[in-house]
Amino acid sequence: MTTVTIQLPEPLSIRLREAAERAGVSPEELARVGLEDWLCRPREDFLSAAQHALEKNKELYRRLA
Repeated sequence: MTTVTIQLPEPLSIRLREAAERAGVSPEELARVGLEDWLCRPREDFLSAAQHALEKNKELYRRLA
């Protein structure tokens, strides 16, 4: 596992510690899980562009099928 160090502004650091405490996990674990969740989500801009391309070329794809 790789270790990454980031600097947080104090207000954000406080919010992270408080949220981690409420969740019953360490601030590091909460940050890791949050980042993992964010990275695993499909990006809306990509989904929007893909949907646009599919719709725009719908007839072409139908003919090629």
